[in-house]
Amino acid sequence: MSSYTHGHAEAVLRSHRWRTAANSAAHLLPHLHGGQRLLDVGSGPGTITADLARLVGEVVALEVSEDAAALTRAELDRQGIDNATVVVGDVHALDLADDAFDVVHAHQVLQHVADPVGALREMVRVTRPGGVVAVRDSDYGHFSWHPASSGLDRWLELYDAAARTNGGEPHAGRMLLAWAHAAGARDVVAGSSTWCFADPEDRAWWGGLWADRITTTALARQLTAGGRATEDELADVAAAWRQWAADPDGWFSVLHGEVLIRV
Repeated sequence: MSSYTHGHAEAVLRSHRWRTAANSAAHLLPHLHGGQRLLDVGSGPGTITADLARLVGEVVALEVSEDAAALTRAELDRQGIDNATVVVGDVHALDLADDAFDVVHAHQVLQHVADPVGALREMVRVTRPGGVVAVRDSDYGHFSWHPASSGLDRWLELYDAAARTNGGEPHAGRMLLAWAHAAGARDVVAGSSTWCFADPEDRAWWGGLWADRITTTALARQLTAGGRATEDELADVAAAWRQWAADPDGWFSVLHGEVLIRV
């Protein structure tokens, strides 16, 4: 396994809990219906998982550690979801039977794993014939923002370096179709979608959480411990995020690649 670059600090969870099936899995939603059995790989704090559970018959949520699984369980309990269970496992070697699920879903997972092609093979293996595998990952190399900011440029350089050191691929979005083909999938529909943060409320939220993430999370600790940045430099990057958020012309687009594999 690679190391998870973001960690699970409050600033990270604040971001991940914003995610819903509507804003993060729209490419999958037309293919869901009651009675299906769905595997949610990398369920994290569980907000997407809970939404998916309301649309299908049963959900199994998979996380890599007990600590991460506990986050999913807590959110499912909070929302009163009673048709989902949470298990711990490795997406590279799923302890699950062949053809066990109608749908397998993964959001922002393959960019963090050591072998994304192997992970996709496993996701396909546990999907029954006629089922679907739906994957969505961001592509940091195609993030766009205005106005130009040397501080945000430095943020992207630092994040890219940390993610690659941890064994991840921050450009995963553009790679999904190729990874699906390498995994043996032939019936693949590829696309893309974005999150965009451009009004004052969205800018304050997005800029504020990244200002916190670059200074208070596992990412910050890795950057300073590895000698890639000083605490003062990270503080400067955080200030650049807040400056961007305060600019009435500020605009930020997060590109995601998506694939839908028909098994």
